[in-house]
Amino acid sequence: MSSLVAIVVAHDSEHALPDCLRALAAEHVPALVVDNASRDESAALAAAAGAEVLRNARNEGYGRANNRGVAAATRAERVLILNPDLILQPGAADALLAAARRYPEAGLLAPRLVEPDGRVFYQPRSLLAPYLTNPRAKRALPEGDACAPFLSGACLMVRRDLFLEVGGFDPNIFLFYEDDDLCRRVAEAGHALVHVHGAQALHGRGRSSAPEPGRVFRTRWHQAWSRAYVSRKYGLPDPSTGMLAVNAPKAALARLALRRAQWERYGGSAAGALAALRGHTALAREGLE
Repeated sequence: MSSLVAIVVAHDSEHALPDCLRALAAEHVPALVVDNASRDESAALAAAAGAEVLRNARNEGYGRANNRGVAAATRAERVLILNPDLILQPGAADALLAAARRYPEAGLLAPRLVEPDGRVFYQPRSLLAPYLTNPRAKRALPEGDACAPFLSGACLMVRRDLFLEVGGFDPNIFLFYEDDDLCRRVAEAGHALVHVHGAQALHGRGRSSAPEPGRVFRTRWHQAWSRAYVSRKYGLPDPSTGMLAVNAPKAALARLALRRAQWERYGGSAAGALAALRGHTALAREGLE
């Protein structure tokens, strides 16, 4: 049994995958790439780099594809779920494994994420955090290992049996808030979420997939829909009406002003909120139902 296997979900990620896989190889972490129906050479690049490759006939979304990868990693004790635009820095994998031994109560562990501009990504609150709540989102970066209210799905380490026990990522979510939801369920199962300061990774943030027309609209649609979905799931106030009221007028004005970028952003948010109000699902939108 391998102590750690990396699960990398790719979708049109040929520009980012080589660096990601090289870093994993340098850390002696075998990779299993789940290719979400890429239209580029992502799957071929992954295979050439020595990764095991699972090919989805359709883009299943981030969480669903990760679920398939974790299920297939039958020889792994732990899995490292990471985006293709994430590059582990030297010693990161060993630091995460050492932290798992040091904190046996930890359910999810994540490295310190450094963004392209040098800033450290650390989210001080989560919409769904059942503990360590921080309503005003006061941001204080950890100076060492710390329990956290949220760990980004850009890079998470978890015991495979625990991931399967809590049900993995919610398969109803195509994109966004699947990591908040997983963090909530792991915490409710009695496990800590631990930021491991001595493990570092560089995150491209938004570079996982190549740009394409309509991507912003689609992204904002899923952000709005998924926020409404998880809010309802945990008995929180439904934000759909408010999101629609804020974004629909902005979308209309942007359309009149022929500002395409703004129209995609606001129009996508309004459309996602409206879909949630009407009871439509993310899977139906993506042709997965």
